Amino acid sequence: MPLPPVRVAVLGAGGVGGYFGGRLARAGAEVCWVARGVHLEAIRREGLKVRSPAGDFCVRGTATDDPADVGPCDYVLFCVKSYDTESAARLLPPLLHEQTAVLTLQNGVDNPDRIASVVGWRHVMAGAAFVFATVRAPGEVAHTGGPGRVVFGEMDGARSPRGERLLQWFRQAQVPAELVPDIRRVLWDKFAFICAQAGLTAATRLPVGELRDVRETLDLFRRVVEEVCAVAAAEGVPLPPETADRHLEFARRLEPQSTSSLHHDLVHGRRMELEALHGTVVRLARQHGLPVPVCETLYALLKPWALRNERGLRG
Repeated sequence: MPLPPVRVAVLGAGGVGGYFGGRLARAGAEVCWVARGVHLEAIRREGLKVRSPAGDFCVRGTATDDPADVGPCDYVLFCVKSYDTESAARLLPPLLHEQTAVLTLQNGVDNPDRIASVVGWRHVMAGAAFVFATVRAPGEVAHTGGPGRVVFGEMDGARSPRGERLLQWFRQAQVPAELVPDIRRVLWDKFAFICAQAGLTAATRLPVGELRDVRETLDLFRRVVEEVCAVAAAEGVPLPPETADRHLEFARRLEPQSTSSLHHDLVHGRRMELEALHGTVVRLARQHGLPVPVCETLYALLKPWALRNERGLRG
């Protein structure tokens, strides 16, 4: 039985937004892209191309840099980099109606709070995207690894009609998806893995396959996860004792050439999400009086690169 029509805006049509928005568009959803620059112009001319091990495809739809051109939608996939959260949230009002859900699929753990400060909690839904996807060229997104899975939920834990409807659309789009009542735990769990994988691949400038072959480096990976778990517990989100073992096992199964978006941005001279990752761990750990020496070291090693890339972009 066909699903009722749905209208989706993708705010930040980069790797993550482009991949999941593309899947929804291919499944029959009306998807509107909010992007900018040469990427936007390429989408307008030729549609959005998605390259994936599951099959390549191209989709078309409204593409603009002005949300007012789109109008109210049922869902907004909020996929901008974490450092653009506040400025992008201020673009949301033209995309909203009374029941619109803004689903953040960003790295970090505090983006829902920052979006809610602009549009209110009733519009905010949070999710974790388990995919490695980047913009390969203007108008072209490449899915390079990961299961392409989404875990999401309402911030109050309710199993809402809009959550159920989005779950059905993800499944129709052949996106493995799960609607959960404890999304903050999921965000912190993924955050622990990202801080380890992103921090180590960026600091060493090496893919995960070369890191996991070194016992000492694997030990650092475990210690990062354990430090983040300690901060999560202090924030009222306790994670299971086996979290570090589970993340290590997942890292062992990744494609050997996998890196991270933090690594990708570092080596390509782009602005880095360091403050949303290790900067957040260090800041919260200090508030709670917790020692996080490995995260502090990674933050100290990577911050000069983050500042250098920002100076280069300004120049």
